[in-house]
Amino acid sequence: MALLEVKNIEKSFGKTDVLKGVSFSLEKGEVLAIIGSSGSGKTTLLRCLNSLEKADGGSISVDGETVFEAGADYSDAQMREKRLKFGLVFQSFNLFPQYSVMDNLTLAPKLALKKQKLTAHDKKAAYDEIDEKATALLERVGLLEKKDAYPCQLSGGQQQRVAIARALVMQPEILCFDEPTSALDPELTGEVLRVIKGLKGEDHTMIIVTHEMEFARNVSDKVIFMADGVIEEMGTPDEVFGNPQSDKTKAFLSSSFEKI
Repeated sequence: MALLEVKNIEKSFGKTDVLKGVSFSLEKGEVLAIIGSSGSGKTTLLRCLNSLEKADGGSISVDGETVFEAGADYSDAQMREKRLKFGLVFQSFNLFPQYSVMDNLTLAPKLALKKQKLTAHDKKAAYDEIDEKATALLERVGLLEKKDAYPCQLSGGQQQRVAIARALVMQPEILCFDEPTSALDPELTGEVLRVIKGLKGEDHTMIIVTHEMEFARNVSDKVIFMADGVIEEMGTPDEVFGNPQSDKTKAFLSSSFEKI
């Protein structure tokens, strides 16, 4: 059974159909790259997966559990729980400027603990475990020495690495990236891409919307090319990049590699 099953996802904004029946599956540990021109529906698809947008049609299942089905009535609590299946790293970092790096990582899991009825001893132990996990993740992304710094004291690449660690601390089953390097200067892009590539070696399941074609080709197990709200082409990196079948895919890749 696939870890992620996405079936016929549809989304419209007013009279504009942004997603027109998108379906795909992803196995545990696989990396999926989603490429395509601006306006093709890539980011909207990620937002529907993460329940930041409510799809108008279709269903989403994670590890056999339906986390979204069009027409179903979910409470706010249910949506928050289902949202934890996914982690999302935004292109603009979205760190809390008033909190230190360490507090940015630990805020959400500690808030979640407050809803549980724990003894003072158990609560302290749980907080200590969160701090240890956050410390290990900061070391993993090479920023342990910045744990007491604030976002304004970090470079764009460092802020994005903190955002990646923050998403990982919640232990999502599927980690999503929305153009993780688009807000970075070219010289800072490499450090973020190296962290993401390293996560693949740790068997994380990831969906990456990216305009970095070489990176997508090298890191992904599957590639989806989206155009006009549909999956125009899907396959392995060798198939999509090396032998595209769709004229739209060929035109997009030709234009993309000309810019490199």
